[in-house]
Amino acid sequence: MMVLTAPLAALGRATLAFLATIGQVTIFALSALTHIFRPPFYAREFANALLNIGWLSLPVVGLTAIFTGGALALQIYDGGSRFSAEAVVPQIVAIGMVRELGPVLVGLMVAARVTSSIAAEIATMKVTEQIDALTTLSTHPMKYLTAPRLLAALIVVPVLVGIGDIIGIYGGFLVSTQQLGFNPATYVRNTVDFLQQSDIISSLIKGAVFGGIAATMGCYYGMNSGRGAQGVGRATKASVQAAAVLILAANFLLTSLFFST
Repeated sequence: MMVLTAPLAALGRATLAFLATIGQVTIFALSALTHIFRPPFYAREFANALLNIGWLSLPVVGLTAIFTGGALALQIYDGGSRFSAEAVVPQIVAIGMVRELGPVLVGLMVAARVTSSIAAEIATMKVTEQIDALTTLSTHPMKYLTAPRLLAALIVVPVLVGIGDIIGIYGGFLVSTQQLGFNPATYVRNTVDFLQQSDIISSLIKGAVFGGIAATMGCYYGMNSGRGAQGVGRATKASVQAAAVLILAANFLLTSLFFST
């Protein structure tokens, strides 16, 4: 009998642990959001977070976007040529970058670069008891460590998404005009005429959501890391994994919400 019930018990424990983690992350995220709107405000921490999340992420975002836009143009041209639809390259590159590839790739790059950095930094502070020192100085760790990073991510990641969209479309433009023989003026006109305001708005909203996820996961796993160097490493790895999966899941839900009709 024990042999039969053991797998079910293990499955039940895993399910309960998963649900408990979801509840803890939700409470943590809501608490971090409330701290954004309550004083005191730490301007220096906020400025450092803006620099780290925004400015220092531009190189990887730009390189990722321009190569993705160029590869997308080549793939669409090759696929379209099979049924004489090569002319749709500008429109599909634009809508593909703005609606999907731009926000998702920027979100994943931010998760890889920023979430890991936040988790490692906060986890190290916990291991070295710096977070305990903040508490003894009457400084709330959520207010000082989490709120500035979350606010900075909510503001700057949509900006990164917008820049990534532009660079990705430009990458498709370069490949199409220099390699595939498209007229530059016609390419630009088709791109501008095809994009709608709802496409751009949905892209920026996705950026804000993905930025919030990336910052929240980094802070949550950093705050709840284990002891020692091994605990820091586990927290860093878990934060990136959770952020990447949640970003992809949120992308599906937001796409279903914006473009279901």
